[in-house]
Amino acid sequence: MNVTLSIDEQLVARAREKAEALGKSLNQLIRDYLQTVAGGDDAERSIEEFKRLSGQGHSRGGTRFMSGRDNAGA
Repeated sequence: MNVTLSIDEQLVARAREKAEALGKSLNQLIRDYLQTVAGGDDAERSIEEFKRLSGQGHSRGGTRFMSGRDNAGA
């Protein structure tokens, strides 16, 4: 579906720059935003997917991540 909008030229120019920085077209950026606003993501489905995926991890209990700062004196 094509939609015609009236948008300030400077706003469009800034939006194009932002889209380019994200590796997207302005059209894709707008579609993504509208999908978010319109509720395209089903929260329940996202929660169930998270639960499903969280059970597939292969971490070892008690393992601690050490940053460079933590490791500096070692």
